[in-house]
Amino acid sequence: MVTLRDATESDSPAIARLHAESWRSAYRGILSDEYLDTRAHSERALLWRARFSEKTCKPFFVILAEIGAQLAGFACVFPNEHPIFGSFVDNLHVTPELKRKGIGRTLLAEVARRLVADQTRGGVYLWAIEKNSNARQFYSSLGAVEVGTEEFATPDGGKVREVRCYWPDPSKLLSRP
Repeated sequence: MVTLRDATESDSPAIARLHAESWRSAYRGILSDEYLDTRAHSERALLWRARFSEKTCKPFFVILAEIGAQLAGFACVFPNEHPIFGSFVDNLHVTPELKRKGIGRTLLAEVARRLVADQTRGGVYLWAIEKNSNARQFYSSLGAVEVGTEEFATPDGGKVREVRCYWPDPSKLLSRP
């Protein structure tokens, strides 16, 4: 059974591990093998330590999905990040071997529930790497519309094209099966 809870700073090492593990699984062939195999974990660990230590400067929340004591997934959200598209889901990751078990869907529904309960105005969006067709199909199945593309620098020094996946009404994520 999946349980959800808010992350704290002490969760940052586990979040960083899952973040790197998820990237290794999903971005092989998109990001360099050298980066994924040797630098992804340490860079994600630095990012998460910094993010939690700077939380008062840029508010966000992280929801963890756990099965027993195991971290199964997480979502990180910056409310009211964009004047048009609303709140930004900066990270949504599920342990690779636990994908297709409803954890990502559960996390996005909890994100929507939180935004609606907090009366956060606007929609919710995230960026998906254009070549990551599995992620884009997943978001589309949850009602996301693709609204534009942009090129982003990657942490390995490359560039990727990303697609904005947008839910104009976050409450629609609450009613998805």
